[in-house]
Amino acid sequence: MTRENLLFSIIGILFGFIVGFMFASTMNSKYGPGAPVAATSQNLPGDHPPIGGNNAPSNPVAMQAEVTAQIEKARNEPQNFEAQLKAAELYYQIQRYDQSIEYLLKANQLKPTDYQTVVNLGMVNLDAGHYDTAEKWYRAAMKMKTDDTMVLAGMAETMLQKGNAKEAEDAIAQLEKVDPNSADLPRFRTKLAGLKSK
Repeated sequence: MTRENLLFSIIGILFGFIVGFMFASTMNSKYGPGAPVAATSQNLPGDHPPIGGNNAPSNPVAMQAEVTAQIEKARNEPQNFEAQLKAAELYYQIQRYDQSIEYLLKANQLKPTDYQTVVNLGMVNLDAGHYDTAEKWYRAAMKMKTDDTMVLAGMAETMLQKGNAKEAEDAIAQLEKVDPNSADLPRFRTKLAGLKSK
């Protein structure tokens, strides 16, 4: 497969996810979660104009062009921090984690002290199953900020996935200290108990 074909395939996948997401968001905002799709076109004549006004998804062709432009911009402007982040976000949305990581690493090279990029590198590596690398980035984030509950939860999850009961217990204790009401704590405790019983 040529580079151009691969790019068009990725753009097509991104486009499908984005249109689907926008449609679901529009339906949820208008009718609430679980609204039937038929609610938008029920009892309307065939030549009725589209429903939704400003809430309707934008032109799909324009959206695909925008996705293509964002990815090309990141490739053509390797020194553009924001472009690297946008490309990483687009790839993350379609669960192309390795490509997302590639752009996040470029962004991190441009701004090594950008906290959110460091956190995102932990999160995306965790989702990709790169647990050792996720741990490295989460530890780097914890050196920058010690009380971020999302980072602490990510570290606990990483340690549970690695099967490291002691490190997981430490991360869970740190999360509990910062946020005793964290919704993640019961799940982490259950997983930790299962890990210890092995």
